[in-house]
Amino acid sequence: MLIEKPMLRELAIKNFAIIDDIKISFSEGLSILTGETGAGKSIIIEAVNLLLGGRASSDLVRSGESHAELEVFFMIAPESKAAKIMKNSNFDPSEGLQVKRVIALNGKHKIFINLRQSTIQTLKLVTENLASISSQHAHQSLLNEDNHLDTLDSFAGTFKERREIQTIYNELLPLTKELSNLKANIDRITEENEFLRFQIDEIENAKIQPNEDETLEIERNRLKNGSQIFETIQSGINEIYSKDESILERLGAIKSEFDKFCQIDNSLNRGTQTLNRTIIELEDLTDELRRLSDRVDLDPDSLEKTQARLDLIQKLKRKYCGASGTLNNLFNHLESMKSKISATNNIQDKITEMEKRANVISEQIGQKALKLSKKRAEAANRLSNLAECELKELEMESAKFKIAVSQTKAENRAVSPQSELFPDDNLSHLLTVNGMKIYPTGIDKALFLIAPNPGEPPKPLNKIASGGELSRVVLALKATLSENEPQGTLIFDEVDSGIGGRTSDKVGIKLKSLSKKYQVICITHLAQIAKYGDNHYKIAKQVKNNRTSTVITQLLDHQERINEIARMMGGTNISQATIDHAAEMLNSTISSSSDIA
Repeated sequence: MLIEKPMLRELAIKNFAIIDDIKISFSEGLSILTGETGAGKSIIIEAVNLLLGGRASSDLVRSGESHAELEVFFMIAPESKAAKIMKNSNFDPSEGLQVKRVIALNGKHKIFINLRQSTIQTLKLVTENLASISSQHAHQSLLNEDNHLDTLDSFAGTFKERREIQTIYNELLPLTKELSNLKANIDRITEENEFLRFQIDEIENAKIQPNEDETLEIERNRLKNGSQIFETIQSGINEIYSKDESILERLGAIKSEFDKFCQIDNSLNRGTQTLNRTIIELEDLTDELRRLSDRVDLDPDSLEKTQARLDLIQKLKRKYCGASGTLNNLFNHLESMKSKISATNNIQDKITEMEKRANVISEQIGQKALKLSKKRAEAANRLSNLAECELKELEMESAKFKIAVSQTKAENRAVSPQSELFPDDNLSHLLTVNGMKIYPTGIDKALFLIAPNPGEPPKPLNKIASGGELSRVVLALKATLSENEPQGTLIFDEVDSGIGGRTSDKVGIKLKSLSKKYQVICITHLAQIAKYGDNHYKIAKQVKNNRTSTVITQLLDHQERINEIARMMGGTNISQATIDHAAEMLNSTISSSSDIA
């Protein structure tokens, strides 16, 4: 079979809510799921939602079980967007896509894609274009005006342009905030820099040399002990050279005696030579001591100056580096202050440069926002007309549907999300274009309006639409939007909310029409919709071993379908007339299905 679009083929659910263990095989066309209220129909939709990347909760594990297992298999069209995404994620689309989720009671959930353990991010990525679920959540989403722009962009195919604007916005906003802060704080920064320069001058004027504090400590100790050092040197000179019977004089006498007998006993030569060297070294030592003596500083002013210099260095170290600060700490602090000044010294030049850059980016985002706004306005008209046509087919012939695209004036600070960001109001123009405020999504807001009856002005959906009208608007939009969406499977729950009679028949026809292009799976309580199904599944509850569980049965036999449709029409009291009516409905639908385009 040639696969043109992805299709949900198999679904298995185990230990999930009231479901014990069920497996469902789906085919092309329109698949209908019916059953009594509370039988578990919506639980099946919830399981599919989780397999598409929805958020899991341990509360969904069946009572008494340690974990739930959900598994789905999609057939993947070779040239589909889903196939490309799978290839980019290192999966082989020719094998199809098998997703398994294990939801554990202890919170340690697991995800497997084609038997390989994976992550929720990858799961969302590979299933993004496989199926679309319209449920009660879709109804509530439609009432939320914040979602209307998303729907419009989905139809217009403008999410790429929107992402480009958000990227530029995320670059411009922090730049504008920084620029605003710089301009607001330029006086403070200038004052801080002046104080830093004073501190730098104080340190630099001291002209401190590396390790100077250690050198001064040594010098101070030498000066404090200058008198004792001088006396020690003089005493040494006196003992070695100056006094009577000095060391040199006595050694000279000894040497003379040795010299007398060297001619007689050669063994004395070595001793004589040693004495000679010693006398020469002591004479050199005496000269050195005299020089040292001359250099000894006995001036009290020298000690005072050295102490003052050392005190200055110690003071600067304590002031800028704390009690335990070192000279290296002081030099590092000096460089840090210089760097800080250097970074802010040319603040006005920096502001000018940033303003130029911000203006360029602002011009860029403004032009993109205007182009996007034009596309949205055109798309809004097309979507409004198409949705109206769809609504006419759903028994809302006189309904007027409109998408209002509006902008926020820049001066309206009450609704501006950036109104409190900038102390300098002169920068507000950077996030505006043509007097309109720019947001991460552009300049537009979208609002869905409807006038269900003739003569009424269009009003917001959440102000006027009934449950049945809202269901049909959801279906009309889904039918329209599906033309631009790559999903191969459309799943509907609550699509029959608030409708009946001819309207439900029209909804059934619309679902049947959609199933010609997509695989459609629909949960319904209405026989008028169920009769259009190509495949019919009955969901029921059973009690076994005092435990309630959901069972699902595909109604392959024609009579089984007649009986189920009769049950949907007549409830618990099913008469022969009801069965005959059900048979007539089903048979007439089957014979006319070929005419539904």
